[in-house]
Amino acid sequence: MTILVTGATGNIGRMVVDHLVGTGEKVRALTTNPAKAALPAEVEVVRGYLGRPETLPPALAGVDRVYLAPLPETVREFAELARAAGVRKVVALSSILADPDAEDDYARSFAVIERAIEDAGFTCHHLRPGAFMENTLGWAEAIRDEGVVREPFPNATDTPIAMDDIAAIAARLLRTDEHPPGPVRLSGPEALTVPDKVRAIGAALGREVRYVELTREQGRAQLLDHGVDEETADWLLTGGDEMRMIPERDFERIMGHPPTTFAEWARRTADRFRHVRLSEL
Repeated sequence: MTILVTGATGNIGRMVVDHLVGTGEKVRALTTNPAKAALPAEVEVVRGYLGRPETLPPALAGVDRVYLAPLPETVREFAELARAAGVRKVVALSSILADPDAEDDYARSFAVIERAIEDAGFTCHHLRPGAFMENTLGWAEAIRDEGVVREPFPNATDTPIAMDDIAAIAARLLRTDEHPPGPVRLSGPEALTVPDKVRAIGAALGREVRYVELTREQGRAQLLDHGVDEETADWLLTGGDEMRMIPERDFERIMGHPPTTFAEWARRTADRFRHVRLSEL
């Protein structure tokens, strides 16, 4: 069985490759620059890009299953080419926000991906994570230089998941047919506030990291200073202190063990908070 991983040098796609290597499956990786891909020797690396569908037929030849990185603009062209190539199963990275009736384009874009894959008739799993634990790496520079995190809404909760857990469940679903197709709602094992995460990062670093509460207006200004456009900044601040997320259980149901806790992830990632500059994230 040949599995194609699209976006194979991206954050989650690269991790999917790592989880598939050594399982006995033939792994093919799609990348725009094979010479710089730096993928394991046993991986077949092919040149191509989802955004240029004309590059996909050679990559899809002989493929049975695909991990699909999200690119709504050309997803229907991908689906037509994959179906013609004989692909049977697609595991697509979607979002917990996926909703065809959502007001914002971002949420609707994931619904477009899901619908295109379903319409093509593949066996499909739509991975729907919420926040990524890796989003907190945006705090790395301030933590390293000042020992502080400045954010609004100290009482809001979310349930972030480690990207590696998303990759692990993608690899499991690509390799087996044990689980029914459909949406897979993904989260970490606990609901956390910003101060909860700050304390966990401080514990991982072995030093105090302070939390400084911003007003909504100050939080918006901070996002704009970091290059976020006004529409996205307003969307990111939706919900405010009233946001309450609860953990999903699909990861444990499929994998047979709980997802990574934020404290575990922070310990594994501590060096990135010590050394990574915001410009490098």
